[in-house]
Amino acid sequence: MAVSDWPLELTREAYGRTLVELGQENPRIVVLDADLAVSTLTKYFRDAFPDRFFEMGIAEQNMVGVASGLALEGYIPFLSSYAMFLSGRAYDQIRQDVDYQQTNVKLAAAHGGISVGQDGPTHQSMEDLAALTAMVNMTVIVPADFHQTKKLVRWAAAYDGPVYFRMGREKVPMITDESTPFEYGKMIQLVDGTDCTIIATGLTLFMAMEAQRELATEGISVRVLNAPFLKPIDETAILKAAQETGCIVTAEEHNVWGGLGSIVARVVVGSKHLVPVEIVGINNMYLSSGPWTDLMEVAGLTTSRVKDAVRSAMRRRDQRVATV
Repeated sequence: MAVSDWPLELTREAYGRTLVELGQENPRIVVLDADLAVSTLTKYFRDAFPDRFFEMGIAEQNMVGVASGLALEGYIPFLSSYAMFLSGRAYDQIRQDVDYQQTNVKLAAAHGGISVGQDGPTHQSMEDLAALTAMVNMTVIVPADFHQTKKLVRWAAAYDGPVYFRMGREKVPMITDESTPFEYGKMIQLVDGTDCTIIATGLTLFMAMEAQRELATEGISVRVLNAPFLKPIDETAILKAAQETGCIVTAEEHNVWGGLGSIVARVVVGSKHLVPVEIVGINNMYLSSGPWTDLMEVAGLTTSRVKDAVRSAMRRRDQRVATV
């Protein structure tokens, strides 16, 4: 799988560096970690502001409760762990202490998805987005790259409410830049097209961009939307894409049960634009341990599969038109 033309960088590097900037600007910023500061890169904040950094040990449930208490006292806590442990072990505390009480806690989930690779299936999270988007008050974000992560961390610090955002382990292509807009609940159109729309979130954005470029050589015009916000979802952009391109493909590093594809399909079936939607995601399977590129191949998260999904969606649309 090629990552081709874009420079690579860690999203969690943007997280760690931006926390330090925020710490210098706002004394209410505090950071908690579950013995993973070297991996989540909150070590930068720990070294810069040791009196505002709390090492909570391998105890995510307790960490969430402490963060909620700090928020109720007026602090802005960012807490970090791996996505699997944060959304899994601490689900009850997130639901009761953060979401139900609407405390101003920022949940930074590192090593998300299956691209965590050699850490194995016990560390791979492919259910977290479904679980967190089902919470009533939670804002759920999956940044695509370094620049988008910087913007979301700054946005989250200014936003009054619970936020969950997922980052990966590996360096990923930097497709957006400092000038790319980042607006609450909005998708970002990176390429316009007329034959089909690909909506991608997180790591899969570069696959969408590669698929668009390769399909263009076949004469297929594809619109590419980046969806950092899964909740709230940008219904306006989805319905505009459905009306103007007639079919949609979604791409995500998540189980096809729940997540972006399910959200987009729900929006489409609730509208007057009943267009085909193809979902590219993990087809309800556990992966093994191995290089992340191999795991993505096994799971079918490839540029080739995105292209096939576009062709399938277009066939379905054209068959429907022919039978009307």
